[in-house]
Formats: sequence, structure tokens, C-alpha cells
Amino acid sequence: MHKSGFVNIIGNPNVGKSTLMNALVGERLSIITSKAQTTRHRIMGIVNGEDFQIVYSDTPGILKPAYKLQESMMNFVHGAVDDADVILYVTDTVEQSDRQEAIVERINRSGIPTIVVINKIDLTTPDKLEALAAEWQSRLPEAVVIPVSAKEKIGMGGVLDAILERLPEGEPFYDKDTLTDKTLRFFASEIIREKILLNYDKEIPYCCEIEIDTYKEEPTIDRISATIYVARQSQKGIVIGHKGERLKKVGQKAREDMERFLGKKVFLQLFVKVQEDWRNSERQLRRFGYDLQ
Repeated sequence: MHKSGFVNIIGNPNVGKSTLMNALVGERLSIITSKAQTTRHRIMGIVNGEDFQIVYSDTPGILKPAYKLQESMMNFVHGAVDDADVILYVTDTVEQSDRQEAIVERINRSGIPTIVVINKIDLTTPDKLEALAAEWQSRLPEAVVIPVSAKEKIGMGGVLDAILERLPEGEPFYDKDTLTDKTLRFFASEIIREKILLNYDKEIPYCCEIEIDTYKEEPTIDRISATIYVARQSQKGIVIGHKGERLKKVGQKAREDMERFLGKKVFLQLFVKVQEDWRNSERQLRRFGYDLQ
């Protein structure tokens, strides 16, 4: 008997969804920073066993959209509830548990097998964790509640066992050697965006989008040219920095990460251009690969 299904990871910003998926998949597919809205796209990671295939899907954190980019991000989240075979609802030991009541009610009504993952158990006490687990069990009575530390990889075996118990029978959706549905171009752009999130403050990281202009694979080196788009002219100088130092640092850190990810040398060129208010432009959002429904 072979099992196969889509396991969609849903939850508020900064509860550790991307860290959890990376731990479950065993590869660093989703970028991780301490900033909210780090994940913008729905990213699939595929785990294969002899008699199962799990297609994990990491989604943006749940939020109230303030512009069209965030509306697109929430389309990914709502789609993840609708097409899941198993839902991983991720919370943690520090967020207020009454946030996002609407999505919890939607999960309850869906009838989809659900696993509540309480992350960051290293930041609480056993008594508080027990009370929190009981609270989530009452809010999602059909779900199983599993405490973990995704960062320390504690409890991952319990999550995997719970998923396999609930996964439907079926043939694989993807070839057994497939790791993700995303391209190398996508991961290159995400690595650059992660470095922007880590190296700039305030609104700059949220006003940047990356487009890979060229990606040439050679036997010993990949040659990549990318453009960082900002939403206002004043942001361009901030991203470049004095004598180009800030952009150079982003490029260096991104190149090092790409080389680790690809296992080969990378030549990376970065440019900065202004695309006025791209976050509210449907045409530009479609160009950057966002889902507008």
C-alpha cells in the first residue's frame, strides 16, 4: 500500500513554519529570518519513502492585507486550506492563541485531518506547555497536538508519524527523485531576498522584489544576473549604499549561500532598479509570479 498527499503548513507570521518545513524535508528550501512576511510564495518540498510521498507546502504567515502583494500572499494561504490532505497548523509557545480565529474556524469546518504543531517548546515550561496543548485541543478537538522545537529538531519523528497515519492511499504525484516544484531561478531569487531581509531595516526589505535576468549553468560554475526592484527612487540609494558597499555585501552573502546550495561556484551580478509602487500593480505582481484571484 502506497500513501501520497499534500501536507500544507499554515499559521501566523514568525511561529516557525519555514523552519519546520526545512526540518521535515531535510533541505533548506524556505528562507528564514526573524522578520514577519519572510515567506511570500507557496513553496513545496517533497519527501519520498519506499511506500509514501509527502508533498509539504510552506505558506506565507496569516495577515490582514494592506496592499495587493499581501492579498496575493493570502490567496496562497486560503488555497492551502482548500487543497490539503493534511493540515499542519503551526503555533508556538509565545504567540497569543486567540489570533486568527477565522482561520481556525475554517479548519474546523473543513473536516481535513489536522495536526497542531506547538513550536518553540524550548522557550516555555512543562506546566505552561501542558496548559497550551489543552487549550489547542479544545479549539481544534479533532486535531492531534504535538509539541516540537523545529530549530532543535525535537519532536520531528512524532510529526512524521502523525502525518503518515493520516495520509491517504495513492500513487506518487511527482517522480520519486523530485525535491521541490520550484526552479533554480526561484531559489536564487529567494536567497538574494533573504540577504536583503537580513541586512536592511524598516520598510526596505518589504519594498524589494528580485527578478533573475539570466541564469547560465556551466559544468563548474553557474552565472547569474539579477535585478533588485524597489518601490521608490529614494530606496535605490539605500539598497546600493555608500560606494556600493551595502549591495556588495548582499551579493557576497548571497553568492556564498548559492554555492552551498548548488554545490558549485557561482558568479553573481546584482543591479538595482525602481519600479514605482510595484506592490500594488497587478501587472507587475503577475510578472513576479504572484497569484491574483
